[in-house]
Amino acid sequence: MFESARQRLTSRGVQALLAWLAGGGQAVALADPAGQAHGALQVLCMALLCALLLAEHTATERQEMGVKRLWLRGARVGWWFAWGWLSATFWWLFISMHVYGGMPSALAAAAVAALAGALALYYAAACGLWLVLMQGVSGPALWWRGSACFAAVWTLAELMRGQWFTGFPWGAVGYAHVDSGLQGFAPWVGVYGVGALAAAAAMALSLLVFKPSSWRMRFNGMLLSGLVLAAPWAWQQFFGDWTQSAGFATVRLLQGNIPQNEKFIPGRGLEDALTWYGQRLQENQASLVVAPETAIPLLPANLPPGYWTQLTQRFAETPDQLALVGMPMGSLQSGYSNSVVSLGGQATPPYRYDKHHLVPFGEFIPPLFRWFIDLMNIPLGDFRRGALRQPAVLWQNQRLAPNICYEDLFGEELAASWVPPNTPQPAEATLSQAPTALVNVSNIAWFGDTIAIDQHLNISRLRAIELQRPMLRATNTGATAIIDHLGRVQAQLPRHTRGELTGTFEGRNGLTPYAWWAGHWGLKPLWAVCLLICLWAWRARVHPQRARPWVAP
Repeated sequence: MFESARQRLTSRGVQALLAWLAGGGQAVALADPAGQAHGALQVLCMALLCALLLAEHTATERQEMGVKRLWLRGARVGWWFAWGWLSATFWWLFISMHVYGGMPSALAAAAVAALAGALALYYAAACGLWLVLMQGVSGPALWWRGSACFAAVWTLAELMRGQWFTGFPWGAVGYAHVDSGLQGFAPWVGVYGVGALAAAAAMALSLLVFKPSSWRMRFNGMLLSGLVLAAPWAWQQFFGDWTQSAGFATVRLLQGNIPQNEKFIPGRGLEDALTWYGQRLQENQASLVVAPETAIPLLPANLPPGYWTQLTQRFAETPDQLALVGMPMGSLQSGYSNSVVSLGGQATPPYRYDKHHLVPFGEFIPPLFRWFIDLMNIPLGDFRRGALRQPAVLWQNQRLAPNICYEDLFGEELAASWVPPNTPQPAEATLSQAPTALVNVSNIAWFGDTIAIDQHLNISRLRAIELQRPMLRATNTGATAIIDHLGRVQAQLPRHTRGELTGTFEGRNGLTPYAWWAGHWGLKPLWAVCLLICLWAWRARVHPQRARPWVAP
């Protein structure tokens, strides 16, 4: 049975189709049509990829095959899987380019497919490397060495995609586990570590099913999996959370639902945004009110006469209220920035956060790509990048750390807020400066009423779990929500509606292990561990006689 299945899985056409379908299933696992993440589905889909790689491993066991040819066989399988996964994950980029940007539909679809295909090369390289490292490995060593190496090469691919060329980590597999048993590891190892555990589990499952093994080995594998899943639960039962309450506060989150195709058009969306957000801010009664990214879509100098002066005077007269408002700031001489500014709160000068992690093509134009931007009718430009470590805004015993749009994908950069700013090197974390709550202001109306909204909500939820901080999300079209420090949505506005969400959040003090090490060293520890595993596996492959008996193939 296994031999016939292996022969079918080594057919190139069947391989490509199965890998592509499994990749699409992994995209659904990140957020289904109802917005729910499915960790078990993600592991099963990746296990099918592992089964295809194991079929290649078995097919080449008795062949003298060079490294290049072996790598290409694994890379081919990995590319089809990753291309199916990534194109199904962020297909909604088509909407921003075609519907709002005016790019021809065929060209917009080709651009999304090309982006997914280019990013899939990271995972193709990872799968090819795994097949090379496992050449000649068999027996019990394949079970645990193969699982560890697959987790390492997959995580390296995730890290490359998330950090190289400004990084685009949207859809990392760890986000599928925001509600699964693996989410308990997020405060320890972050989303990439959770993804590594999921990859190891997928390979181990595939090995137990498709590689002949003894009853004892299968039992031990299931027992080990159960112990791993129970570990974070047991820790919380005995030791509790990593963080402690910093008190409760109330907040009002504004969702203007300004149509994206009208937002910057005078006489239509522009006036609508200025009027609605201006009225909500003027009439505000909450102690903290947050307006989304570019809620006020003009520079202060370009606003109607008296508009900005009236807002600043109104909050100056009510020092017990604080407003955080998304708007562009700067000048032609100093450069422009995508910012969050404060009104009230007795801050002198007013607090200002400038977005650090800019969106390629949206907020800055990479070299040699001006032609691509010229194809779209979107008001884009080059913004100035804010500092990595910017202080939080102090308000009623809370320290609020803003982030803008997809900056909440970069947990290691948010964790840098735990490190005192303006230091040559990360110093010892200063709890008195660490934020007690995170505030995300976003405008993903560029992508319509699509799964992008649910994916972004799950990203924010996992970020809250990693850092054990509440996340307050004020967006233009959704998802506007209050998320607690355990990643649970406490309240949420219906998407694509205009409204105000008023609720209470609990700030938190203290550090998770992830916040501590990522705040000090970024993702370097994960890079180091994964590279060491690969180097060790390569050494065992080249010099199998030097390996200990229990690790020898």
